[in-house]
Amino acid sequence: MPELERLHQQPSGSIPPFRVDVKVHDLLKKAPSKPFVPPPPSPQPLTLPEPVFPQRPELLGDDGSEIPRPRPGESPYRRRWTPPLIYHTMRGWLFPYIKSRVLPGDFHPIIAYLFTEWKCNLDCHYCWAFDNRVKGMTEDTARRSIDWLHSTTCRVLALMGGEPLLRPQFVHKVVYYAAKKGFWVYLPTNARLLRPEVIDRIGDAGVATVNFAVDAVDEKPGLPKALNPVRKYFDYLIKKQYKYGYTVFFNINICRTNLEDVKQLTEIAHDNGIATDYHINESPMIEQPHFKHLDENSTYITREDWPRVDALLDWLIEKNKSGYKMVNSVRRLNDMKAFLRGRVEPWNCRAGMNSLIIRVDGTLAPCFPMYSASYDWGVVGAHKFETSQLQEMKKSCQTHCFSTLNHNLGYCYDDGRVIRWVLKQALRGFQGVSGSFYD
Repeated sequence: MPELERLHQQPSGSIPPFRVDVKVHDLLKKAPSKPFVPPPPSPQPLTLPEPVFPQRPELLGDDGSEIPRPRPGESPYRRRWTPPLIYHTMRGWLFPYIKSRVLPGDFHPIIAYLFTEWKCNLDCHYCWAFDNRVKGMTEDTARRSIDWLHSTTCRVLALMGGEPLLRPQFVHKVVYYAAKKGFWVYLPTNARLLRPEVIDRIGDAGVATVNFAVDAVDEKPGLPKALNPVRKYFDYLIKKQYKYGYTVFFNINICRTNLEDVKQLTEIAHDNGIATDYHINESPMIEQPHFKHLDENSTYITREDWPRVDALLDWLIEKNKSGYKMVNSVRRLNDMKAFLRGRVEPWNCRAGMNSLIIRVDGTLAPCFPMYSASYDWGVVGAHKFETSQLQEMKKSCQTHCFSTLNHNLGYCYDDGRVIRWVLKQALRGFQGVSGSFYD
């Protein structure tokens, strides 16, 4: 029986502490024998420049003119993709991708996840990605990270946590500095601290997209990321996107206790003209000693829940086909059913080659599930990613992983698929460029 299928057939009180095989787990958690150390601080610690605010004072405030005037018969939420917005997105994603295909070597990052925090103000019972004993990233580490990434092909910077907005002034500085250097900046947040003045600052600084993480309409036991407590912030965020030029999408984790909420949030997103991104709740891939909710966790999907989850996924697929904006393709939504049952085929994971994470202390890892690994992949400015080590590790871990972005990256690294997609768009005259590589 596949390991992941065995995991989901376990009673909640006996879920194994990790999902990869023991050999790989020991390599990641018990090596090296001497722990690696963060990069030494600069002789004169670097700081981030103080943001100029407001850069565009005419965009401040809520004067009711944020949502563009629709043409007859057009949705009021239709975004105007201006040439500067299109170029900004191409500079973040397309140009680095092309460079990664033509430059020699294997390390050509497109996106980097900068963990400015490992603390969080909420305690979602499925989430092991925070430890409130860990200090946040320093300005010195943040600046050196951005400068180093800028020397590579990378031009997409995703701030991560924990909750990045625990220090809104710090996030403002990071977004401002990265955007000035040409990065396409991505900010995830549970939105509890996303006050209107924070929205104006990050929008003015140049954030490209806001990942609004929400799992329920009203709070549920173990699921505090709810929309109603922050509905005023959400409404302001939606309106201001049309002035500042950023985009917004809901990030929703499908759990056994929020299946109806997922439908409601999908409709709310559709009514507000924004996209949705779905994930299937997972237990940790490698052991997380700080995680308090591994046992008796009400959010974990069990074998008995599979029919209800399948029905929800079928509902989402129909909404996707009817035109609802979704990050997940129809194929990926269907793949979630197989993932639940432990049936994940190798999928050309690009972590450590075209994506990476930078921990709060400046050490590196290939991907989010490996944040707690002790294996030495290097530090900011001096990576130690080796293709042979990554490929050997991925024989186990990628068959237990459902990372949306890394799956998309892996799927793009097939020249035939890219050529077919470009030809399809060309035949359409690039009118309303659409269509996933998966479709």
